[in-house]
Amino acid sequence: MAYIDWKNKKDDFKVIDVRGIAGNFFRGLKKQLAEIPAGSGVVVVQTFEPLPLYSVVENMGFERHTEKVADNEYRAYFYRTENKEDNSGVPMKPAALTNMPLIDEKLGNIAVNFWDLTWNDENRYLPYETRLLLSLTNAVGAGRMRQATRELVKAYFHGVDSAAFDDIFELLAWNQGIGYFSSEIGPSTLFAAYKSIKQGEKQGKSREEIQKMLMEKFGEKNPDVKV
Repeated sequence: MAYIDWKNKKDDFKVIDVRGIAGNFFRGLKKQLAEIPAGSGVVVVQTFEPLPLYSVVENMGFERHTEKVADNEYRAYFYRTENKEDNSGVPMKPAALTNMPLIDEKLGNIAVNFWDLTWNDENRYLPYETRLLLSLTNAVGAGRMRQATRELVKAYFHGVDSAAFDDIFELLAWNQGIGYFSSEIGPSTLFAAYKSIKQGEKQGKSREEIQKMLMEKFGEKNPDVKV
């Protein structure tokens, strides 16, 4: 279907206003979206265009149309054409971006568009998986183990072989020094996630089983990983 086929229904959509909500509201929003039947829709109101939502709602069987109704008000209309579960299996959405409008609404717009340009723009030359690994190593260099752990988990979900992580950690030991690696990286959540992947593979577990374990141990419930 196209927007013109359901635009006359949008005034009846359930309104979900997430402006000014601090923290990660994504899980609750996704639960509400899952309850919308085919042939109905919702409108999400935000101070910036909710770009991080688009891939998720499309995987759930929604079509979308977004309108900028004021300088700091976007209305994203999501119409469900079929009931589908989000089977993309990709965790760790950039929920921290929702903190930016609390500081300044224009900053929120800049931050989300910068994220979209960096991670979703089709003109990027390096493969997405390579950029995740580069982001991982950059995060380690800056001492941001929380971000580094999230990038490792996302990379594994995107099919990166654990042998690539072997190379990454060997290079970290070389570039950062054995002492720093032993005292800072070795005890980190990042290295714990890596060891869990390697141990799971050694035990013959499938990628799906390991991914489930990663989300249980190193997903948003882990205070050292969530944003």
